[in-house]
Amino acid sequence: MMDETMEVDIAMDGALPHPQSQTRDVQELGSIQAPPPMPVPSRENFRDIQVKVHIRRPERDSWVYMGRGLVTQEVTGHSSRVVVRTVSTGKVMTVFSETSDLQAEKRGNFVVVGCVEGSRVVSWSLNALNNSETLRLLASIELACYRCKQALQDPRLHSKGRRRIERVIKDDRRRRHRRRKDQEALIDAFAKQNLSTEAGSMEGGHPGGPPSGTGI
Repeated sequence: MMDETMEVDIAMDGALPHPQSQTRDVQELGSIQAPPPMPVPSRENFRDIQVKVHIRRPERDSWVYMGRGLVTQEVTGHSSRVVVRTVSTGKVMTVFSETSDLQAEKRGNFVVVGCVEGSRVVSWSLNALNNSETLRLLASIELACYRCKQALQDPRLHSKGRRRIERVIKDDRRRRHRRRKDQEALIDAFAKQNLSTEAGSMEGGHPGGPPSGTGI
């Protein structure tokens, strides 16, 4: 009976790990260096976009050429902004960011940006070299100006702000179209008046040459 008990004790001693071996295993694990953290992929460098810049100021119907510009994207933390500078001097023409109330749309190789300032609209036209550059320009402006915090925290307020911008730009477009129609109607009225005046003067005049019976 004693022999059997001793055999069981020996078997149990072999099954249980010794404290010294446990300490050695912990030390070995501690000596193994943790893998270095994976490097955070840096943002892709934004390739500058060359554009021709036009501006249409409030209550104006015609575009004014501002010169050639260079569009760059400046990233600060998790936000970015799109800056348009003159090619010749590097002077800032305009900046589009998350604080801008604007609407951007593509028209051919143009990106037209309507910036709402109160009840007025300042429009910028950026003419890129090709369709690919135009799409990249539009995506950059929309990404820089998207109010992601407001959209997440208060979607209702975000939608309300977007609708207000769309309404102001639509009202501005409607006023411009009305002014253009009034101007065209005024030009047509002047043209008809001039034609009727010329026709009346032709009917009341005499043919060239001396009148008959003068003896000349």
